[in-house]
Amino acid sequence: MRLARLTGLEQDKVVNEYREVMDRIGDLLDILAKPERITTIVADELSALAREFGDARRSQIERTAEDLDTEDLIAPEDMVVTLSHAGYIKSQPLADYRAQRRGGRGKQAAATREDDWIEQLFIANTHDTILCFSNRGRLYWLKVWEVPQGSRSSRGKPIVNMFPLAEDEKITVVLPIKQFDALHYVFMATAKGTVKKTALTEFANPRKAGIIAVDLEPGDYLIGAAITDGTHDVMLFSDAGKAVRFDENDVRPMGRQARGVRGMQLEDGQSVIAMVVAEDEHQSVLTATENGYGKRTPITEYTRHGRGTKGMIAIATTERNGKVVAATLVRPDDEIMLITTGGVLIRTRVAEIREMGRATQGVTLIALDEGTKLSGLQRIVESDAENGSNGNGEAPAAEPAPGDGGQ
Repeated sequence: MRLARLTGLEQDKVVNEYREVMDRIGDLLDILAKPERITTIVADELSALAREFGDARRSQIERTAEDLDTEDLIAPEDMVVTLSHAGYIKSQPLADYRAQRRGGRGKQAAATREDDWIEQLFIANTHDTILCFSNRGRLYWLKVWEVPQGSRSSRGKPIVNMFPLAEDEKITVVLPIKQFDALHYVFMATAKGTVKKTALTEFANPRKAGIIAVDLEPGDYLIGAAITDGTHDVMLFSDAGKAVRFDENDVRPMGRQARGVRGMQLEDGQSVIAMVVAEDEHQSVLTATENGYGKRTPITEYTRHGRGTKGMIAIATTERNGKVVAATLVRPDDEIMLITTGGVLIRTRVAEIREMGRATQGVTLIALDEGTKLSGLQRIVESDAENGSNGNGEAPAAEPAPGDGGQ
């Protein structure tokens, strides 16, 4: 094809496009000038849309909006929570304890000073709740996700800084809770021998300022609290060397504002120093006196009696022994820390303490310096397995959270 012919074709194309544009302009001007044409076009287009998209709505419109809390944005995850004797709390992902192979020595749960140690360790989900009881009988709530996370080498954060505590008020009991059901109770005991059992559901509504868990008399203070399910025995120990063991069902459930009922009858000058919940008949009761003596007694030697009695002899409180300062449930493979008023700490194995009867005076637990006394003992709970791992390369399992059974 010659070049002149190609040029002519391009001219024809441009002319035709121009005519089409002019015709389109004329048609649009006619539409704008005639409202009935606009109505017809709009109706036709809406009919076409209805034919193409007229099926049922596939999305759902919620007409009730809900506020999102910070907790709603927290992914569920199992955490290892540790609380030291000095009151430092922190959490770590459970996955931190899964990296060792069989035969490892375990992993240290937290870095502590020489005068501190891990007193409580448990596994809980980030959405679980921790009930924190103070010596003044108040209860504070703490979500596991609110516990500051730290590495294995960190100490954590002082738990007293996480609540609006009054002067001389301190957290004495920490209980992890998975859910507030009607099958469990909070069992509490005070220094003056008062006990109280309240349904767990009574504590289901958190308040930032805390609430009164037990109404205390002047001079009284909370010495222990535990989660029970109505099937356990409760044991109270006095500084006079007496112990009372009774069925927890001897105490009826009561409201938060109640003061409770008498759990142990005390004489003038005596006080309750410990409350324990018997788990099984294979444990032993470890008692210690202020002059450094103590013993281990099978729990089967403590027979069940009614509440409100003076109890039976747990350890002889002679002039040699002095008053009882601590009592706790132990197993032979446990370790304990002995604490003196002079700041001396001694760590020892429970298996090294001989089992003896209730009426005996016990053996020497610690040699005290002149002018000092034994102020208490604590069972050590930690994940630093000095005797090896639990066989599968993981750190030893934490104790089950009280109240988690059956939930």
